[in-house]
Amino acid sequence: MPETILKVKNLSVVIDGKEKIIENLSFEVKKGEFFIILGPNGAGKTTLFKALLGLIPYQGEIIWSKKDIKFGYLPERLSPSEFKKLPISVKDFYKFKNVSEEKISKILKSVGLGEKRFLEKNPSDLSSGQFQRMLIGWALVGDPDVLFFDEPTTGIDIGGEKTIYSLLEKFWQEKNLTILLITHDLNIVYGRATNVLCLYKKGICSGPPKEVLTPDTLETLYSDKIKFYKHKH
Repeated sequence: MPETILKVKNLSVVIDGKEKIIENLSFEVKKGEFFIILGPNGAGKTTLFKALLGLIPYQGEIIWSKKDIKFGYLPERLSPSEFKKLPISVKDFYKFKNVSEEKISKILKSVGLGEKRFLEKNPSDLSSGQFQRMLIGWALVGDPDVLFFDEPTTGIDIGGEKTIYSLLEKFWQEKNLTILLITHDLNIVYGRATNVLCLYKKGICSGPPKEVLTPDTLETLYSDKIKFYKHKH
């Protein structure tokens, strides 16, 4: 049996002393899982990530398997345009993490940005897919045990989405990582998730997607009628 890397017990998060974003949530994540969090906008998914990373106050218990566990985090809505006014290159951006040029080149190569010209580019000059690859590499700096990805394909076309998810799966397998991923893409859920957490402030379901994502569950999560089908693979 794989060891449990994360236990969450009766987690609640209240914002500004009044709005309860997450309420009495409990679940577990095993080491090496590709664990996906599903839910509509406003369900508390990003808030959950921030609580798990210790970035915001919470009530309840968040228990990691070891105290020195290392995280990589790729937040939502970080876009190339935010770098336009910053006089930095991709290499400069990576050096904020005190990593050597040799390691930078190695990481960029691993995410498909191995050509030297990428090192000197401003991140805003990268395409959306290249920019997301750069961020995935950034999240891998320091050889984390757990990677957090918050909708990593936002703003990327369908072809680019497939590439990004294939890249995540590659690192997941090669490095024996535990990945926690927020996405709305049910194809990715059925195709890659080992387990899924359905979140709407409270935990609505948790388990293997083919078992827990029933038509009723999906309708509860997303309100509107959803065309439901069983994934064949």
